Amino acid sequence: MVIDKVKKVNKEEKDIKRNEKAADMMIGKWVKCDSCKEIIYKEELHQNLSVCPNCGKHFRLSARRRIKQIADEGTFKEIGKDVLTKDPLNFKGYMKKVEGLKEKTKIDEAVKCGICEIERQKVVLGVMDGNFLMGSMGSAVGERITLAIETAIKKKLPLIMFCVSGGARMQEGIISLMQMAKTSSAIARLNDAGLLYISVLTDPTTGGVTASFASLGDIILAEPNALIGFAGPRVIEQTIKQKLPEGFQRSEFLLEHGFIDKIVERKDMKHTLGELIRLHTKR
Repeated sequence: MVIDKVKKVNKEEKDIKRNEKAADMMIGKWVKCDSCKEIIYKEELHQNLSVCPNCGKHFRLSARRRIKQIADEGTFKEIGKDVLTKDPLNFKGYMKKVEGLKEKTKIDEAVKCGICEIERQKVVLGVMDGNFLMGSMGSAVGERITLAIETAIKKKLPLIMFCVSGGARMQEGIISLMQMAKTSSAIARLNDAGLLYISVLTDPTTGGVTASFASLGDIILAEPNALIGFAGPRVIEQTIKQKLPEGFQRSEFLLEHGFIDKIVERKDMKHTLGELIRLHTKR
């Protein structure tokens, strides 16, 4: 009798643990849209290019998913992969954090660059990744982007950069800030060579990236409702002691005020880029 009760209790505990495990697995398969608050099945979200099917919110993308969406299948050939993070200031805990992120995210830096084709047209493509230290720009990121620009000049190809960043990487101090001048100078050489540069601003594009190569495109595109600016709205309000306009620093506001040329939804992005490249290709 007692043995039967013990067995029953043990079985109930095992069932509870099994159900908890199953519940945890289900939680991992769903995501909540912070715009419309709807719960979305992750697979459905991925199939919809990581855009909420209910309200159209554009979720942030990894560089890997972005490249898969933009580049023709099997054409992307990475460049600058051997350029890795350094610790020039011996910043305490920096490399440990970087190594932990590499293990967790399976990426080695905040930007991935390469040569690929978009609608059968060869381009140099750079894609920043917010999953790695919020896409911050350190010396390795600056070097990879500069290498991509120099490759475009050498091979006489258009350059496309997808930007997402929290700005300069504080762990590298002034060396991080120097990447703004370095990348901007490289873009000037690309312009002198008469080559097309398309900058695509995604959520969020801020800080030193906005203040350098992200804002220097011949054509500047943006995704809907992307946060774009140098300092954040709260910092600006506290500095100027004034209330900012509704939607300040969102892509729709910046389009209205002439900072960007066009807002493009993710489903139209690849074709839009293809058309722009065709229009600017010498026959």
